[in-house]
Amino acid sequence: MRTRAAAAALAAAALLTLTACEGTADTSSSKPDTTAEQSSDRPAKDTAESDAAAEDTDTGEAETAELPDVVGMDLQAAQDEAQAAGFYVLDDQDASGQKRLQVFDRNWTVCSQEPQPGTHPTDTPVTLFAVKDGESC
Repeated sequence: MRTRAAAAALAAAALLTLTACEGTADTSSSKPDTTAEQSSDRPAKDTAESDAAAEDTDTGEAETAELPDVVGMDLQAAQDEAQAAGFYVLDDQDASGQKRLQVFDRNWTVCSQEPQPGTHPTDTPVTLFAVKDGESC
């Protein structure tokens, strides 16, 4: 009797497992076709407008901006200045060589920067080398 009960319980568990797995592949048409809805909801772009946008990206010329001199500023203010000028690829390093992380940027002073101030492409990586406030560069 125990063998039959155990076999029945195993069969029921296997059946439930198979039934649960079967439901993961949803092939029913109850899901809306999102690509069809999205394309019908969007207005068609003017071809002249899209051609002009394509020409702008095809030139390959990066936008340039004036990178400010941020040496002597606290690290947070220096990062804000660089971003305000259009430079968003920023990195900061410990100028003391101890490889410390700048957790609270307002407690660090920028000693040097790469690249130097001047006109650069805005996608240029900017590295700010800083020491903790009160330390010498």
